[in-house]
Amino acid sequence: MVNKLWGSFIVIGLLYGFLTGKGEIMNQELITCGSSSFELFFQMFPMMILWSGIMKIASEAGILSFLSRLLRPFFSLIFPELKKDDPALEYIASNLTINMLGIHNASTPFGLKAMQCLQEKNPKKDTATKSMITFLVLNTSGVTLIATDILSIRSGMGASSPTDLLFITILATVINTTLALLMNAYLGRKET
Repeated sequence: MVNKLWGSFIVIGLLYGFLTGKGEIMNQELITCGSSSFELFFQMFPMMILWSGIMKIASEAGILSFLSRLLRPFFSLIFPELKKDDPALEYIASNLTINMLGIHNASTPFGLKAMQCLQEKNPKKDTATKSMITFLVLNTSGVTLIATDILSIRSGMGASSPTDLLFITILATVINTTLALLMNAYLGRKET
């Protein structure tokens, strides 16, 4: 479905560009955007590798287990179905920690592993559990305290003060996450 939607956007955009005589501008933009994307990739890739490695070391050193224990009171509120020693909680804690640091791409493996652990305990394999939905809501809300990836991009693009958006990032995270979890709790109660 999403592929058809994006495909139709591309076709409509190309048709509009050619019908309005902007074919040359489209060609120039495609080349410029391709070059910019390549540069952006090389700005972000080293940071993703660095933080993926750091998180692997943190996992092996038991730091992520420690964070998961530290976050247990919070987890017991939002994941009441999970036991305190559930292995999914460590992956959820890792995912959230990496997201809080703003390295969202590096958090994906931990998020997938958390979902896999949650799915193993799921009695109805074709239906998401409350914990799975809550984890997805938490991830989608954009938990970010330090937007490392954005800071990297802003630094690479020559921003005079790349950190001037830290306060607004934290404020947006608090509002988004709180509203997302409240809505999730409300809809979860309404459904039962």
